[in-house]
Amino acid sequence: MKFLADSMLGRLAKWLRVLGYDTHYQRFYPRGTLEDLLREERRLLSRNRNLLTRFPETLLIHSNRVGDQLREVATQTDMALDRSTWFSRCLVCNELLETTEAEEAREHIPEYVFYQGLSKIQMCSSCGRYFWPGSHRERMIKQLGEWGVT
Repeated sequence: MKFLADSMLGRLAKWLRVLGYDTHYQRFYPRGTLEDLLREERRLLSRNRNLLTRFPETLLIHSNRVGDQLREVATQTDMALDRSTWFSRCLVCNELLETTEAEEAREHIPEYVFYQGLSKIQMCSSCGRYFWPGSHRERMIKQLGEWGVT
């Protein structure tokens, strides 16, 4: 399942990426961009009721809170919560992450991370960011649990 989040749903897009869902998001969509992205078989997520007239398959998001928004998406789609896909996408640019060796990442990660001997350092080949299982990830998993998503 692939999503297209409108410009009002940036935080929701980030959390869908955390869960491993291909979620396209931009702060601004020039004319015709939504149509092009919807041809990629994406499900439009929006808080804008006016988009329903142009795109009747839009999943209208009612809540202001991200946790509630995630639950709305989960209940209105056949979204499966497969933990094996969590943290598999770049939270910034949506690309799938690639596993890399710590030695290869050494110049791009904090020294303490390198010396922890982590075996699961990932990088985004698109934007060059590096990700590793640290306390930030633990807090995100805890937050998902508090939202009832896990």
